[in-house]
Parts: sequence; structure tokens; C-alpha cells
Amino acid sequence: MPEQLHSLNINEINSFQEKELKKALNYINTNSPFYKKLFSENNISIDEINSLDDLQKIPFTTKEDLQEFNNDFICVPPGKIIDYVTTSGTMGDPVTIALTDKDLDRLAFNECNSFKITGGTNLDIYQLMTTIDKRFMAGLAYFLGARKLGAGIVRVGNGIPELQWDTIKRISPTVLICVPSFILKLIEYAENNGIDFKNSSIKKAICIGEPLRNEDFSLNTLGQKIAEKWELQLYSTYASSEMGAAFTECPEGKGGHLQPELLIMEIIDDNGKPVKTGESGELVITTLGVEGMPLLRFKTGDICKVDDSNCACGRTTPRIGPVLGRKKQMIKYKGTTLYPSALYTILDTMDEVSNYQVEIFSNEIGTDEILIKIGCKSISENLEEKIKDHFRAKLRVAPKIKFENPEILNKSLFTDLTRKPIKLIDKRRNSK
Repeated sequence: MPEQLHSLNINEINSFQEKELKKALNYINTNSPFYKKLFSENNISIDEINSLDDLQKIPFTTKEDLQEFNNDFICVPPGKIIDYVTTSGTMGDPVTIALTDKDLDRLAFNECNSFKITGGTNLDIYQLMTTIDKRFMAGLAYFLGARKLGAGIVRVGNGIPELQWDTIKRISPTVLICVPSFILKLIEYAENNGIDFKNSSIKKAICIGEPLRNEDFSLNTLGQKIAEKWELQLYSTYASSEMGAAFTECPEGKGGHLQPELLIMEIIDDNGKPVKTGESGELVITTLGVEGMPLLRFKTGDICKVDDSNCACGRTTPRIGPVLGRKKQMIKYKGTTLYPSALYTILDTMDEVSNYQVEIFSNEIGTDEILIKIGCKSISENLEEKIKDHFRAKLRVAPKIKFENPEILNKSLFTDLTRKPIKLIDKRRNSK
């Protein structure tokens, strides 16, 4: 996988990907029960797919396909499978992903390259603050990537601020790998316990699971709250278990760089057609170099934009901006179309709000309703109206509000079976 690929012009990158696509198609056509059936039923000859544009001759693969026909995507006998992971199940039943030894090498390459994109070297020590168990791919990927980079890694796992700070004191890591909201808990613990966190060994944080930036790449509320307290270099990442690869920001902070050795990406509109440059649409990926469960034209459900201009870091690879929302989570409320992230952004700006959970449900006439459960330590007389005024000012509409004890609400946000806070519960009749 040539490293100079990231400095080639777009035509040269496309030419490389087309060659890799032909290899992937030949492999899939031979080994994938799901795609062999798909090709047969749609009279698709892989000999006719020679360019990236020709991919449009192949139907999309959906999360529902993976859920219903999970084992039919596996291209190797059981004896070749080394590791099993599952998706988070945020958008339905979790899907099992089978990885071979070659796939684990690919995962290591992806994360090693991601570390390099952030300026990482073998002199760094990464403090891994995400789980490596519970069938989770990201923790394993980070470990393998750091090992390939030759860097140090400390597998602390998630939670327990006291243990995190004890590790920082003992080992002097340089980089945190974590969910960004947990950095605020680290800061709070440090402030309450006299820890001089601003002069610690930590210089940057690679963040997963939550967005740090607005659509214009400025720091969002969460990012600002961290930056105001702690001058860390913050790096956003975007990834999924299905793609086995990541889009990672460079120090310029202008979007996650595509790794063209690993993925072909498309951005499509509601009709499945490519959007114009700069327009938002659903991200669709085709995996390259995957042995266990390769995917063709997989619809991620995530809405974003692509910037294909050259980055100031010197890389010429396209970048995707912050995920604007998930297609299935789009809400049509009182004539306004919005995504849950817009609600989160407003709630994150309010100091009175300790935590929150959004519920979407269908009313008696079948349209969308929103109820926001808000945890507050103290409720002033006009707090509900103040919160609703914030929503009206930003979104033109105000959802229903219900106040709850923050500790009780926290039990609903975090369960033993989930990896991320359950900020959204979708009870609509057409949701899965």
C-alpha cells in the first residue's frame, strides 16, 4: 500500500482505486454468497465494471441486508476467522463482523496511518481510554495501530478518572484516545483533587464517538468547553466496524482524510445519485483489501459533505466534514426538518443541564413528536421556558421538556450492554 498515494493527484488516486476495485470484485464474485446472488439476480457482469463510475451499476448494500443475511457476507471458512466483533447496534440489531489475520493487518495499517495523520510517531505513548473487550473493534484497532507504529500504549479502558490520572502520573503518556465528553470529567476530577492537569504529559487527544466540530470546522460546544479548560490538540475521527477503517483529522482540523488504499467513497442524494461537490448526502463506502467480509456500496446512513481540495497539510486525499446526522434519525417536527445533533448542540451550551436524553415518537396522527428528558440538579422557576426559548431561537420550534433526577437519568444513558451514552430513543412506528 504505497504511502505516496496520499500526495498524488485525484486522477492518479482514482486509477489506483480502480485497479484495487477489480481485485475486490473478482474476489467477491468468487467467495461471497450474498454478492454472487446479488450479481446473478441483477444480471451484473463484473467484467463491465472497470471504473469508479461503473460502481453505480451495483445495487446498494444496506444495514438491513447485513442484519438479515449476516453470514452470507462471510467469504472465508470458519478456520480462517481470527476475531469476531459486533457493531454498536445504534441503528438496529448488532451485526457480527468476521476478521481474518489479513484483516487484522489491514486494521493495524489503518490505525497506524491515522496516528501518522495526527502527527503521531513511535516516540508517543497512547493512553487507551476505550474498551478493548465487549466485541468492540475500535479498542483493538488502536492497540494494533500503535504496535505497528512502534509507539507505546497503555490499555486503561474507559471510566474511572482516578485510575486515568494515576496512569498519567506513572507512565507520562502523550496522547489520550477517548470519547471527548470524558475529558471534561477528567478535568473536573483534576480540579477537585489538586492535579495540575495543564502541565501534565498529555499534549493531544484523539476523539471518537462524539463530534467536536461544527459544519464550518469550528469547535462545537463540547470542543469549546474542553479547549477553554485545557489546551490540548483535539482530533476528530469518523469510523465504523463495517468499513474497518477511519477518516482522521490532520493538525489543520478541516475534515477526516480518506485512506484510498482502504475505501472507495460516494456521497449520494435521496435518489441514490451522486451529489454535486460541496453538497451534503449519505456516505456510501466500498471496502478494499478486506478478506473476511468485504462490502460493496454500503450505505452508512450518515449524512456529511466532502471537501476534495488539497489540504494545507500536503495530503491530496478527499476529506469528509463532521457528520451532520443519520439519515434514519431525521426528524420532521412542526414543519421543521432537523437531526438530533442540533438538539444536542443547544443542550450542551446550557450550564443548568447536567445530562439529557431525547425521545422521538409518533403522535396519534402519525407525525413526529419530541420529548427531551433533562437532568438538572436544581430547577429554577423559569428554567423550562428558558430552555424552550433557546430552541425557538436556534431551530424555530420547541420540543416537550421533562425534568428528571440526573443520577436516575444517567442509568438510562449508560448501560452494561452499550459503549456510548444512549442520547436518543426512537420510538416512531417506522423506526427499526
